[in-house]
Amino acid sequence: MLPFALAIFTGAFLLFLGQPLVGKYILPWYGGGPGVWTTCLLFFQGVLLAGYAYAHGLTTWLSPRRQVMVHGVGLVLALCFLPISPGDQWRPIAGDDPVRSILLLLTATIGLPFIVLSATGPLLQRWFSLVYPGLSPYRLYALSNAGSLLALLAYPAVVEPRLTRAAQAGAWSIGLACFATACMACAVRVWRADGRLAGGKESGDGSVETGEEAGDGIFWVALPAIASVLLVSTTTRLCQDVAAMPLLWVLPLGIYLVTFIVSFDHAAWYVRGAFTALSAFGVVLTWQLLEAGNSAPLKLQLIGHLGTLFAACMVCHGELYRLRPPPRHLTGYFLAIAAGGALGGLAVAVVAPSLFNDDYELPTGLWLLLVALGALSFRHRSRAIPLAAALGTLIGVAAVPVLRSLCNHGGSVAAEAARFLPTAAPWVAGFAILFVACLCDPWRRSLSPPWRPAAGGFLMLLAGAAGTAFLLLVQNPADRAIVRSRNFYGTLEVIEPPETESRERHRLLVHGATTHGLQLTDPARTRISTTYYATTSGVGRAVASLGAGDGWLEPHSIGLVGLGVGTLATYAREGDSLRIYEINPAIRDLARDRFSYLDECPATVEVVMGDARLSMERELTAGSPQAFDLLALDAFSSDAIPVHLLTREAFEIYLGHLAPEGILAIHISNRYLDLAPVVERLADHFQLEVVSVNDSGGDEWWIYSSTWMLLSRRRSALEREEIAEASDPCGKGSGCELWTDDFASVWSILMP
Repeated sequence: MLPFALAIFTGAFLLFLGQPLVGKYILPWYGGGPGVWTTCLLFFQGVLLAGYAYAHGLTTWLSPRRQVMVHGVGLVLALCFLPISPGDQWRPIAGDDPVRSILLLLTATIGLPFIVLSATGPLLQRWFSLVYPGLSPYRLYALSNAGSLLALLAYPAVVEPRLTRAAQAGAWSIGLACFATACMACAVRVWRADGRLAGGKESGDGSVETGEEAGDGIFWVALPAIASVLLVSTTTRLCQDVAAMPLLWVLPLGIYLVTFIVSFDHAAWYVRGAFTALSAFGVVLTWQLLEAGNSAPLKLQLIGHLGTLFAACMVCHGELYRLRPPPRHLTGYFLAIAAGGALGGLAVAVVAPSLFNDDYELPTGLWLLLVALGALSFRHRSRAIPLAAALGTLIGVAAVPVLRSLCNHGGSVAAEAARFLPTAAPWVAGFAILFVACLCDPWRRSLSPPWRPAAGGFLMLLAGAAGTAFLLLVQNPADRAIVRSRNFYGTLEVIEPPETESRERHRLLVHGATTHGLQLTDPARTRISTTYYATTSGVGRAVASLGAGDGWLEPHSIGLVGLGVGTLATYAREGDSLRIYEINPAIRDLARDRFSYLDECPATVEVVMGDARLSMERELTAGSPQAFDLLALDAFSSDAIPVHLLTREAFEIYLGHLAPEGILAIHISNRYLDLAPVVERLADHFQLEVVSVNDSGGDEWWIYSSTWMLLSRRRSALEREEIAEASDPCGKGSGCELWTDDFASVWSILMP
């Protein structure tokens, strides 16, 4: 029995340890955004499906000894793909479709080893049921998920901080060799037992026979699909709000796996009523968090989204375990689960971006959860499900004033209740009356009748109400977006707020709650520098300092990482060159079509598409350093920062493009992260002078408060009057680890 447990645990551990490892390799190649991990999750779910299909095919069509031979060949071929680190030949070029490119890269480099590892769970569980026909194999599935969870926890806590990527790949290769050895030990037992297996009799574990309920197969696919949608959409939202880093990949996936472990260990761990009520409460909580956006505190967002994910996945996986078949149908059951997971990942990563122009996946997933609860109440003839859902919803509605107060950072609960309850009261009263009417039996004057279909119908109505609420949320009539664009890199909106007494007409480019640029639409004022680029900002003062002593008589070379709407172009003069690096083609198109900064710029403007770091690295390799007098990095004001642009390796590239007295300006304004220690530590490592310029925003409404850090090889460059009068000296970042491509801890710089 030990070889089976060891092989299943090791295989799952390696599979889920390899996911963040490979993701970390390719994350810098695609801009460091959350779309990279979403696509990686899609690939891993597809590989899991392929592995389960492989296991199902082997156990269905081949004898045990032939299964051993085929799987042995697969293990040998998997070892031929080591190490799993992708080479530089897989780096993307400008214009590549990122989703297609990532999927092709992963398939060619790690596809076969991951398929073999994915097949381990169902295949070895099936072998176990043949060798030990009197024992249930389902607890081995919980052991498999325990190995997966341990790998996810170990990666950010132990592996990533202590091992370079090359060392991680080497250790993973050794682990795969150990796994192959344990797997073959299991195969030997199956081979020796082949003679007696033909006459052996398998025993069940108390499960119902497949086909007792014709719709069970639908639930085997639908429930894991809903859980997968919630997993991927929750991960995407967290990565957009903070950073696309392994820790925020691991937390949701770890919670997802915990629910598998708990549900499949023993049926007693899943209490249907409690988790149904928590899921309904989570729907209300998520509705409030989506409405609040980034104004909600980070801790509340983490607790709310992850707590809702846990409750929802417990419902999906707990009900899935209750519908398990006898062991002889085990591989088909797991194949259906894998198919559902892959469908959910495909829906979020591929289908949703092509159908929706905004992020609607999370509310859609929660709505589908309520629909599934209604269907399950019919399947199990259960009054407990709608009763618990109603209770959780009512508690959630009662807690809305408190939640709104927290989202407003300490606003009055009484004031929020006064605004919310008059609107909610008719809905609550109506649903309470409808709920009692659905459950009671007025003809028999009984409040506790036998099961009635009306109870399930109530839950379906509740799902319909939730769908209506989310529809009203995402289709806000106050929405003033004139253009909305969505692609691999996220959702962008161009908004034209109405003119008011205090604010003239203007146009904004926003991503979620983050402004990426603003332009006044009055033709006489379109060249005014706004938001984080005002003349009083750090970058504005850096540009002004370039003309010190020469009156801007000499042409200057200016570089910009992160186009936004092109506001920096207001500073460029005739004869200057402005080179802008931008990875998102949608931003380039909107900046040219909906804003006029680039068109009105008298300088030579060139927009280089692709990841800025890769583009500048190629230029250095080609022997074309740009000798920038000013290189501005404005890629960190959004809450999801591209970590790979603030590492030692990235700074080596920037300095290769900087003129001897050039200035490197880094915009570090951020809601959740204190980036100053990171930049200070990098400056100390490269022996650069560094100052900080904090601009409070002034009296004009179009000037935002901002913090820029200015770095240069020469102290004299930062002592010019334009900079010195507003700058503050910086420390050496001694309390922060030097960020590299191998080591970068975002968790350590989270602001309270």
